[in-house]
Amino acid sequence: MAIKTIIFDIGNVLTQFSWERHFKTLGFEGEVFERVANATVKSPIWGEFDRGVPDSEILAAFIERDPGMEEQIRLMFSNISGTLSRCDYAIPWIMQLKKEGYRVLILSNLSSKTVHECYPCLDFMNYVDGGILSYMEGVVKPEREIYERLIERYFIKPSEAVFLDDTVKNIDMAIELGLRGIVFKDYDQASKELADLLLREK
Repeated sequence: MAIKTIIFDIGNVLTQFSWERHFKTLGFEGEVFERVANATVKSPIWGEFDRGVPDSEILAAFIERDPGMEEQIRLMFSNISGTLSRCDYAIPWIMQLKKEGYRVLILSNLSSKTVHECYPCLDFMNYVDGGILSYMEGVVKPEREIYERLIERYFIKPSEAVFLDDTVKNIDMAIELGLRGIVFKDYDQASKELADLLLREK
């Protein structure tokens, strides 16, 4: 069955999620670095951030995990524009696939704050044909519902679509729903796997 739709994750696929760099620009090192990371980006709360839970509730939950780091957590959370950077290949890759006749969609876990404060890094969104961002839906990958919404909203026939994501469990759910899946490790690997799949399925 020919592939007609290509679905991309954003974080660590079309962008680099560089929270470590963001922390370092704020002067976080050693124990402070680890404590703030454990209270925020490495905690389960970060997933709720992507789900669309209000920023004030997320910040309070981060602080509750490590009250001794309140000042640093507030500083980190005040502007997270440094956490994302667009990959140079993102727009050319999307444009090439569209030129070849494929529909290109996005399916990504992202928070409203990330979208608004990192928007210059998300300019490739102007070139895709649509998609779903988790914060707008209140559901996150790998929950089944977010995939089902994308499939229904864009009239996707699962066997005619492929999903690229850097997280294995997210790909596993896509495959469970009948989509093809490619675990993204780096651009060279993923672009080759995608090109091979598209060639085989023509």
